[in-house]
Amino acid sequence: MKKINILFFAICISFQTFSQTKEGKITSKKISSQKSTAKIILDEKGYQEKAKSLVNKMTLEEKASLCSGGTAWTTKPIERLSIPEIFMTDGPHGLRKAVGFDFLNSVPATCFPTASAIASSWDVNLAQKMGETIAIECQTNNVQILLGPGVNMKRSPLGGRNFEYFSEDPVLAGKIASGFINGVQSQGVGTSMKHFAANSQENERMISNSVIDERTLNEIYFPAFEIAVKNAQPWTIMCSYNKLNGIYTSENEYLLNEILKKKWGFKGFVVSDWSAVNNRVMGVNAGLHLEMPSSGGYNDAKIIESVKKGTLSETKLNEIVTDLLAVILKAKDSYKAGTTYDKQKHNDIARKTSSECIVLLKNDNAILPLKKDIKTIAIIGEFAKKPRFQGAGSSQVKPNQIVNAFDELKKTTTANFSYAAGYDVNGKTTETLLTEAISNAKNAQTVIVFAGLPDSYESEGFDRTNINMPDGHNKLIEEIAKVNKNVIVVLMNGSAVLMPWKNNVSAIVEAYLGGQAGGGAVTDVLTGKVNPSGKLSETFPETLDDTPTALDFPSKTVDASYGEGVYIGYRYYDKKKIEPNFPFGFGLSYTAFAYSDIKSNTTSANDNDAISITVKVKNTGKVDGKEIIQLYVHEQNAIVSRPENELKHFEKIDLKVGEEKAVTFNLSYRDFAFFDVNTHDWKVNSGKFDIRVGGSSRNLPLQQTIDIKSSKIEKVVLTLDSMLKEFKKSPKGLVIHNQMLQMFRGDNKTPETEEEKKAAEFLELFFGDTPVSKFILLSGGKFTEESLIKMVGEANQN
Repeated sequence: MKKINILFFAICISFQTFSQTKEGKITSKKISSQKSTAKIILDEKGYQEKAKSLVNKMTLEEKASLCSGGTAWTTKPIERLSIPEIFMTDGPHGLRKAVGFDFLNSVPATCFPTASAIASSWDVNLAQKMGETIAIECQTNNVQILLGPGVNMKRSPLGGRNFEYFSEDPVLAGKIASGFINGVQSQGVGTSMKHFAANSQENERMISNSVIDERTLNEIYFPAFEIAVKNAQPWTIMCSYNKLNGIYTSENEYLLNEILKKKWGFKGFVVSDWSAVNNRVMGVNAGLHLEMPSSGGYNDAKIIESVKKGTLSETKLNEIVTDLLAVILKAKDSYKAGTTYDKQKHNDIARKTSSECIVLLKNDNAILPLKKDIKTIAIIGEFAKKPRFQGAGSSQVKPNQIVNAFDELKKTTTANFSYAAGYDVNGKTTETLLTEAISNAKNAQTVIVFAGLPDSYESEGFDRTNINMPDGHNKLIEEIAKVNKNVIVVLMNGSAVLMPWKNNVSAIVEAYLGGQAGGGAVTDVLTGKVNPSGKLSETFPETLDDTPTALDFPSKTVDASYGEGVYIGYRYYDKKKIEPNFPFGFGLSYTAFAYSDIKSNTTSANDNDAISITVKVKNTGKVDGKEIIQLYVHEQNAIVSRPENELKHFEKIDLKVGEEKAVTFNLSYRDFAFFDVNTHDWKVNSGKFDIRVGGSSRNLPLQQTIDIKSSKIEKVVLTLDSMLKEFKKSPKGLVIHNQMLQMFRGDNKTPETEEEKKAAEFLELFFGDTPVSKFILLSGGKFTEESLIKMVGEANQN
């Protein structure tokens, strides 16, 4: 904790010159029921028109002033035109309305599970309910924009902010983000999806340069943002600190304008991460609307100067200010004065939310749920009484209350409990702590060990150096397992960890960072009140060396090369045939499910046809439960290197004992496509695709093969620099291809004998990669430049 507090102190000192919020003491309102007092909200077009009218009345100085914050958390008002300020604050998993940059002094709020936990619920509706609940607290505290969710990909388990991001898979991250955003914004509060884009490491995050090829960007690092923009339209998007391929994202026209606005149709405004701006004028030109926090007028003056000099178009500035002002007006109109909330009700929602996120990783001999006839239980581990329930950094919420598992277990079972801390706040153990824990374990029928990662191990601001739990936690579990065979381990951590003791314990419960009510949620799962239904949203590797970025993460230089390309997470482990500790999408239940009867509406289709896949899933166990059905696509004969399986759809369903349900997925063009760097667009290759369905990325019992025909006729343009093998792609080109090979064979005969056929195959392989211009020299004068130009022209006449 000391390390984190030092980090916070450094951040506070570095920003102390900025203006503080105009509000003094922040207080929470009393709990009561209330009716919405929101004003009638104009439609999007109406706000744009109103904003445009106001911009026409502004001076140049007023326009420039709106392009940066007024304080640490607010925009600037313009009283002359009755333009209000709006308040924005951190909140991926709960409201953190702070005074200035004092991270330890914020209004009390409900702390929900962090993103890594929420994604493990695989429940879009759950994310939406969580968003709605947080938004009500925003309304209570007069907050107009919630700075979240974070949807960056988990490129490596070492990422310091992995607890704040959803997944290693863009489809899962994008759909969970969409649910959260829709939930928040349904209550008249905006969101700020972040950090756009390719912000995968904390090390040197303000100057690092993410070097990523076009295909990888579009297939891995863009889609989560794209899905959420198209399905939820967040009011704002936050750009990241880093450079992308040499250009800061805060001034990257390709990102902010070409991709975000033109390609995806984003309608809100782009805000900088706090102090992410490099060149403010370039940012305006690129599409960065708002700089946060206040720059004290420094960059406003730069904007004014550039307009006067003609290096920045006032038309462009007007466009930026209009977009920004339209959201400000909408946000202020959406404020519901007098909103209050029931703290206990919100805590109950947080508890239910957390229980849906818990992943049961191991359950030998059905040791869980706890049997009612257990007489003695040893609770070991400080996290049982002082839980790790959220990450460290700018997202830290001051919880309304904290529910711990020790107290909750004592309330819900009749067993006799003993308790031993086992380790200290930093994860270290001693002989004294071990001796007490071992003694308790020896005298108990069942042992529950609470362990994981202290907050000094993972935080915003630094990346992890390994994926180990503290030595004290591992040592404790190993020693306890020697004296009791009924050991249950409950993990509280924000991202993947190694488990060297895995084979020596009976059960493992991944509780992640479960929020203020996480201790209650763990109790509900351990006692069977809740049947665990979470599944991993990230792969847990066997060793750090197995991970796709093991050789260079975080990057040792400013340039972070994403050389693994599209192969992150399960895509990498599957391709390399590496067995992880626990695979992506994995999670056990107290019941069992059977998959059957996969059917498609067609076995042959054009790539733009409507394709549906239906499967049946039955609860074959003895208790009610929930199952997450996952659909992956595999291309049999890809023309580019593609992952073995790619998640495209998922659905979480409730099943009573013996109940069977049919689940239908509708597939579209993008489900089969890869990003083609030659056309800079998505492309489907004609051929066979396997649709695979099951309960995890490594358990896909159902398969349906569909023959897909590409609707795009690829125009092959051949030149003298084209390789000989490329001529085979068109009918006339194929004729020329064969003529050239015949010339090298010295005859026009079709090879007949085995020896002739082998010779012909050798020639084709040998010359296939050769540009045809080389044949001028290789043919000994049989081909001239003029004759080759004529042949290439004929080949292009298809």
